Amino acid sequence: MDNFNESIIDKHTHHCHGHSHDHNHGKMPVILYFIGLVSALVALLLNSDYLVIKNLLFVVTMITAGYHVIVLEGISETIENTKEKGKFTPNSHILMGLAALGASLLGEFLEGSLLILIFSGAHFLEEYAEGRSKREITNLLEMNPTTARLITSDGNTKIVEVSRLKIGDKLQVLNGDQIPIDGKILTGFTSIDESSITGESIPKEKVTGDDVFGSTINGTGSFTMEVTKTEADTVFSSILKLVNQNQGNQTKVATEIEKFIPNYVTLVLIAVPLMILAGPFLFNWTWINSVSRGLVVLVAASPCALAAATVSTTLSTTSSLAKKGVLSKGSSYLSQLANIDAIAFDKTGTLTKGKPEVTNYHFLDSVDQQAMIDIIIALEKESNHPLARAILGKFEAKNQLTIDVTNQIGTGLTGNYQGKTYRIGKPTSFNDVANELTQLTTDWAAQGNTVVYLAENETVIGLIGLMDVPHEEAKVAIQYFKNLGIHTTLITGDSEMTGNAVGKELGIDQIVADVMPEDKSAIIDQQKETYGVVGMVGDGVNDAPALVNADVGIAMGAGTDVAVEVSDLVLMQNDLAKLVKSHQQSKKMNRVIWQNIIFSMAVVLFLITVSFLGLADMTLSVIVHEGSTLVVILNGLRLLKSI
Repeated sequence: MDNFNESIIDKHTHHCHGHSHDHNHGKMPVILYFIGLVSALVALLLNSDYLVIKNLLFVVTMITAGYHVIVLEGISETIENTKEKGKFTPNSHILMGLAALGASLLGEFLEGSLLILIFSGAHFLEEYAEGRSKREITNLLEMNPTTARLITSDGNTKIVEVSRLKIGDKLQVLNGDQIPIDGKILTGFTSIDESSITGESIPKEKVTGDDVFGSTINGTGSFTMEVTKTEADTVFSSILKLVNQNQGNQTKVATEIEKFIPNYVTLVLIAVPLMILAGPFLFNWTWINSVSRGLVVLVAASPCALAAATVSTTLSTTSSLAKKGVLSKGSSYLSQLANIDAIAFDKTGTLTKGKPEVTNYHFLDSVDQQAMIDIIIALEKESNHPLARAILGKFEAKNQLTIDVTNQIGTGLTGNYQGKTYRIGKPTSFNDVANELTQLTTDWAAQGNTVVYLAENETVIGLIGLMDVPHEEAKVAIQYFKNLGIHTTLITGDSEMTGNAVGKELGIDQIVADVMPEDKSAIIDQQKETYGVVGMVGDGVNDAPALVNADVGIAMGAGTDVAVEVSDLVLMQNDLAKLVKSHQQSKKMNRVIWQNIIFSMAVVLFLITVSFLGLADMTLSVIVHEGSTLVVILNGLRLLKSI
């Protein structure tokens, strides 16, 4: 997984200076920067008797400290982007390079080197902030299994790295192991906790031929398996791909800024020479004074702060949410989340826990209730049926009985005790049922319950109602969106009775039940037409069409790999409270972005004005300009703090 992780994270990213490139230049840019810094400090210590050496040292500073930012990014990317787009597409860094060059030509070597040192220093600080965000997001994914028990050709096992596994390899998985990779069971049977993959927290019974998924947890059985997917194709790998996409996708505002900056830089490159040429004729400036003012305006007009307006903010937001267990494909989806007018939810595993709990039970008056509970526990404790855990969690035995149990698919659990046969099964498998029990079955089913019967010698004497109950935080989340005037909808493939029962309990505005996957997508279309921007929250394969179609698709992280793959946001811990926090944080992100844009443009206009009027020299312009960039970055970094 290490190689795959590196390939995912080592990618082209966007940062505050308004361009995309590969940051992986190693430590050399930082080393060169410090060489330039030392060179400048040495030059400052020399007196005027060593003027030539001082100026040469300042030139060394400009070359070394500015090599990465000005040459590699400013000049190289201007050439690359111009070739790619077929028109002049300048990078904003070349403005600083030209300003430093002009200052040197005027003999202002100190000002030129100071400009480069401050500009490059701000650049490296920003890259550090970006790298911190990436590391925090990546750390969330270190739960991947790293080793496996490979069965060798001689039948022995050896521990190997998961990254070395190939399709067709045979593995041994012991009880309690984390399954290392996706595959198929060859021998053995077990139950597996697949909650991290399917959203179904009830352990799944697995036998020969069944599929198993990497990162899920094996139960009490042991088995051998065959690898059916490479490491890069597993479910967890699809989550890593979300991280890869996370920082390459910008908000709509950021994208518009990136389109605007090359045009803006081109305008500055035309306007400044015209200003220099016009100065002596229109304003009676000397040529030296005109060039000097033009260079100061060149520095003042650089859009670095504007380019930085969104990136530190969006990176901080995605990083902050990642620490809470929320991953996004890109900040554009967080921006869109802040603007939703309606939000739809799947039921099972999204609004509900994805596992049943006993909600009701009843026995005939003629029955000794505690004695029947003892028998139920004796039958269920021998079972690995998904409902058994819920029943055993609800009831407590007074007498521990030992009963030989037969478990047959379609029939249920059967056992003999004191000459009588007891069976637990689904209602349709019984014929002898009292009217009061039939009525209770109808009532409980209308409330969304699954009902099982207990029979003595095939006469039903009691029943138990189980239901996949809503998450504790689901009702709070629904109320949060309703309070904001955001329309809420439950879309489920379950029966209308079950959907209505859950929807009414949670207070959802609209309930649409008994729908097929393609119907869910059509419902999202209708909601977009009716309400505007629509979000969809789901966890299953059947949710995928709706998740793709929604303006913001939100997957429960323990859902299927398909749901995770097609979604825009992932709630890693199936916690709808995190969706509420994401919405709050996204709204705050949008506010901070506009704060930064307004502030940065105000500073640029101020600097251009005072520079044109001759009220600011290059040193002051550089300090104020780069200071405003740092203010914008720091304002964005505030969002690293959890809300």
